[in-house]
Amino acid sequence: MVDAIDLKIIEKLKVNARVSFVDIGKQIGLSPSSVRERIQKLEDMEVIKGYSVELNTKKLGFGLEVFIMFKLFSGNLILFSEQLKEFPEITEIHRITGTHNIFMKVILTDQLHLQQFIDRLLIYGEPTTHLILSNLKST
Repeated sequence: MVDAIDLKIIEKLKVNARVSFVDIGKQIGLSPSSVRERIQKLEDMEVIKGYSVELNTKKLGFGLEVFIMFKLFSGNLILFSEQLKEFPEITEIHRITGTHNIFMKVILTDQLHLQQFIDRLLIYGEPTTHLILSNLKST
């Protein structure tokens, strides 16, 4: 199982997934080899599922981030799921409970791109768009 030392390692990796075993070991009082073994164990147990890169999407030309609550028309879930590869703007998508059954985060270049994106969604259901003004906390 995961213990308190593993949780400390996880916290260090959440701040910087590229931190060295040596640096983690110094910060929590373990040898680099012990840190490596614990991280390997966490990966084997699938507690750590992978590592990612956090991008500054604005620097890549995507100046608009939105959340879209989406109410799929009846019977469109499978069809929409099969077409997701046609929507590279979607960075996160979740099936949820409630009035809307899909929640997604989307990055776009500008309002025109947003309008075009919404137009492509309309054959599958009814979107409700919320512009993201700022990020107050990330996990």
